[in-house]
Amino acid sequence: MSESIGNVAGQVWQYLNKNGAQTVAKIAKQSDIEMKQLQRAIGWLAKEDKITITSKGRTEVISLN
Repeated sequence: MSESIGNVAGQVWQYLNKNGAQTVAKIAKQSDIEMKQLQRAIGWLAKEDKITITSKGRTEVISLN
């Protein structure tokens, strides 16, 4: 399972690298990644200090470090 999470984390990183900072909902919608997998990948990237999560009101925005 960790291999598949790592693969999805790579997809998320590539998406953010191409498109800049995005909300979780927008990443899920435009990348067709299942929400559970997306959440795990975001956790992976956060643990690796590859992303920053910023709250804007009730919305979280994900960006690369």
